[in-house]
Amino acid sequence: MLSKLRRTPSKLIERRRSKLGLGRDKAGADNNKELVLPPPYERLVESEEADPALTAGSSSASPGGPFTPSSSGQTRSSGDCPAAQSPQGLTADEGHTPSDSPFGDGTKRRPLSPQGSLYPSSHLENASSCEDRPLFCACQDCEDAWLSSQQIDARRQKMPAQRVTSDEEDRAEVEVLYARLEKTVYLTKKIQTSLTRLETSGARVKEAVGPIYGNTQKLQVLGQNIDRVIGAIDKLQEPLDIRAREERIIRAGPQKAGLSDFLGSLQRTSEALAKLKATNLRSNQNAISELTYLLTSGNQQLEKVFEEILREDSRPVEPLFYITKQKPFPTLPQDKTSRLGLINSAALASAAASSSLVNQVAPTAQIYASVRGPYMVSCLQNLSSASMNTAKKKVQDAMYRRGTNGIGTYATAMEALFTTEYENVCSVFGRESWGKVFSLTCRGALTDMSKTLRELDAHIKGNLTTDCFLAYEVVDIVSKLSYQIDTRTGQLKGPFADALKPVRETAKMSLAELLEDIRRRVSSMPAFPPDGAVVPVTTDTMSRLQNMADYLAPLSSILTSLGDGGWKSGGPSNAASTASNAKALDVGADGQQLLAHYCMDSIETLLQSLESKGRTPMNVPKTKSLIGAFLANNVAIVDRMIRSSDLLPLLMKSMSRIDHWRKKGVSMYLDAWKDPSAFLLDVQYTNRGGQRPPSNNSANINSAEIIKGLSSKDKDSIKEKFRGFNSSFDDLVGRHKAFALEREVRALLAREVQAMIEPLYGRFWDRYHDIDKGKGKYVKYDKSQLTGILASLG
Repeated sequence: MLSKLRRTPSKLIERRRSKLGLGRDKAGADNNKELVLPPPYERLVESEEADPALTAGSSSASPGGPFTPSSSGQTRSSGDCPAAQSPQGLTADEGHTPSDSPFGDGTKRRPLSPQGSLYPSSHLENASSCEDRPLFCACQDCEDAWLSSQQIDARRQKMPAQRVTSDEEDRAEVEVLYARLEKTVYLTKKIQTSLTRLETSGARVKEAVGPIYGNTQKLQVLGQNIDRVIGAIDKLQEPLDIRAREERIIRAGPQKAGLSDFLGSLQRTSEALAKLKATNLRSNQNAISELTYLLTSGNQQLEKVFEEILREDSRPVEPLFYITKQKPFPTLPQDKTSRLGLINSAALASAAASSSLVNQVAPTAQIYASVRGPYMVSCLQNLSSASMNTAKKKVQDAMYRRGTNGIGTYATAMEALFTTEYENVCSVFGRESWGKVFSLTCRGALTDMSKTLRELDAHIKGNLTTDCFLAYEVVDIVSKLSYQIDTRTGQLKGPFADALKPVRETAKMSLAELLEDIRRRVSSMPAFPPDGAVVPVTTDTMSRLQNMADYLAPLSSILTSLGDGGWKSGGPSNAASTASNAKALDVGADGQQLLAHYCMDSIETLLQSLESKGRTPMNVPKTKSLIGAFLANNVAIVDRMIRSSDLLPLLMKSMSRIDHWRKKGVSMYLDAWKDPSAFLLDVQYTNRGGQRPPSNNSANINSAEIIKGLSSKDKDSIKEKFRGFNSSFDDLVGRHKAFALEREVRALLAREVQAMIEPLYGRFWDRYHDIDKGKGKYVKYDKSQLTGILASLG
């Protein structure tokens, strides 16, 4: 058959070219000058040339074709060559794509080796005995054979053209396909046999291992359950076993066992007690009782240590030393505050575990207040006594002067001491306990302060008209103290307000009492001053008002709480009182304006009382000038003391009311000068003599002619007028000079009298001065003399 394949006709080759897609170009030349036969023929042809014995043995080959074992009977192992592992040679995965194959089966054929075979000489030795001889190999030797493709092409050119028929070609292809099919069937049978064996072995293993695996799972679950039960038992026994371990440490105490070990033991005992309580088992009640007792004993020892550490630095100090030197009060040392903080935390946890908290206050907080509270009271005790001693009066009627009482120093020391104590509380206790512990610690000092303020209040009430300013000062100082403490600590605002309440109420009451005191003092004057001098009540009243201007802040607060007009006692009706209470709730009221209103009410009360006192003997004519001079004098004192003090900014808008009283006093004084003025008035008849009365120009008046024109009765009347004027004028001038008038009042009254008398007398003198022929019997003063006298009044 090989000889026939060599003689393949040219038509068969052309037909094969057409199947392979090899045609002629436009010039009619072949695209591939080299004739490439399919692998079976390549192999057979080349093998025959290389080994003539192969051609001779081909006739005795098995019906399977040229791929059956050779006559030598030797079988080459498939592992000798990598190509033996793939009956179809290299695939696309090894770098060959289907498009590269000229046969369309996805393989790429390599050219023959120089020896005329697809394999090198090392593979050709056993090629005749290879049962499943592959068509080509991918080993390194085959790669070397690939490089000698040019030699193979040269040999092919020497080969004569082979011509074979179509039937023979198809027969060869069928034989190749049959060979491949047989190999595939063989491999399938072997794979099926292996799968059957594998299934049989798996079933046997499952039958043998299945019960063992199930029992193992059950044993694992049982073991886990046993471990959990043992763990639960251990947990139940652990709190019971802890008593024996911790009792030794707790009984020894923190001094012997050490504070850190003692605190650790208490913590473990507290945790054990909490766990036992959580179980809620009756069998644990005895253990709970024992641990509770043990924990209580440990807490008592901790509290004792806590108190001992506190007392080491709680000796009273002298506050004046720190105030005068401007030094801060001593605080607890940092190492001790750390220890106290640890003890407090442990005691709090233990008390919570044993449910022994009383009113939610830790026992350490009570101990702290019981130690530091008396310490603060002792530090402030001397200043509290000094506040009462400095309030005693050496002169009964002396008015209180600001800053002379020791309440200011007392408050300063209290503020510094409270602030320092708050720092100590913050360094020892937790944030949630700061307010409670601080309030509890300061309770004793606040109680002493309340007692001191009540004693001061009693003293102020006994000397209200002179020591009411002490009440204002106390309100100012304590209010500022309360604000400072509340700003820094957020506590004690209520206790300070309660302690200040009695003094504050007294301060409110003093405003109405001072008005009533003015009326009472004026009405109790034994006699009206004969010289119209200023009475002491005026000076005292204005001195009070001047002092009030120094207490603007506390008085603004007090007057705001009273409301505008709320200081007037004995209102006309309940409606007015209700309105006053409504005004007291007006938070937008201006304290300075209210103080100005109160000062003007005090001044008007004073002047009204003085005027009423002066009008009592109204039937005596001479008292008119006295009342006027007296009132003008007091108004002048009021005006002077306002303008020389801090009252002026407050009362600037109300000075017109004081001017009204000044004019009123001047008017009352001038009422007495109306008597001499009345003598200077005469009657002129325009219908007598047919002549018009002359004008007031003195140059045009002829006194002699006017006198001649008078009747004897008119002349006598003119004489009496001059006589009455002289008497009244001299009397008023004498009294005016006798009055104890203030400088500005004397000048003011002199100007007013001169403006009133001088024009009238000048006119009257011009008309009737010739009534006594210049003898001075009736006309005592000429115009220049009268002007000089009036000028001397100022």
